[in-house]
Amino acid sequence: MVAHKKEIQTGTLGKALALLDLIATSPEPLRFIDLLHLSGQPRGTLHRQLSHLLEEGLIALNDETGTYELGIRLLNWAALTWSRSSLRQVAEPFLKSLHDRTNETVHLAVLRGERVVYLDKVESRQAVRMHSQIGNTSPVYCTGVGKAMLSVLDDKNLDDLTKRIEFKRYTEHTLAHASALVSEVNQIRAQGYAEDREEHEVGIRCVAAPIISAKGQLQGGISVTAPVFRLQVGQLEQWQIWVKETAQAISAQLATRMGPYA
Repeated sequence: MVAHKKEIQTGTLGKALALLDLIATSPEPLRFIDLLHLSGQPRGTLHRQLSHLLEEGLIALNDETGTYELGIRLLNWAALTWSRSSLRQVAEPFLKSLHDRTNETVHLAVLRGERVVYLDKVESRQAVRMHSQIGNTSPVYCTGVGKAMLSVLDDKNLDDLTKRIEFKRYTEHTLAHASALVSEVNQIRAQGYAEDREEHEVGIRCVAAPIISAKGQLQGGISVTAPVFRLQVGQLEQWQIWVKETAQAISAQLATRMGPYA
């Protein structure tokens, strides 16, 4: 079993959300006995919670395997959230323009806790492509777009967040300590862009920049990602300029759409 045991949530809603989170994030389908172990809820409580979630269409039970999966109702909510996202709608033409200039995969992401959530993606037309998907998450400390968004946080919020990160080495280039991450974030603040130097996946590099509101608040981030073997001399340097310009253009458009107090 790869999934990790969750802390017991208080209240009916908290317990239901904890179960949804377990089912949604587990790399393997979970049975009742798995959820009993991972959730820490009493058997009777767990049975009632699962029954309510099934009735509401938030989860579904696979009769063949006896495992639980996300329900259609949740998928519908996710689709509505994606389609109504102001950030995604504003950023979409800029993402396509950046993709046309680079001919590589472009991501739009937001920061949620210690994770990066991919909100939109324009796929490269090249033969070798990225495995990322809209709605997927990645660690904030070893992705270019994650580090770019961290650069917008003030020192206190950055310190609070780094204390919650469980640093794991994905490659030999992964930043494995909070001090190394903070040092790089300070550099990103000065230069206005971040890079992933094969930190999350061997052979993959990216350039990223944050999207900031008129009041200097973090809205999200964008990145251009490509396999190392396709990069040419001076290409990353050119992307640094284009990515910063694109992030700034999205920020300006957001300010126009949402007003100067956003």
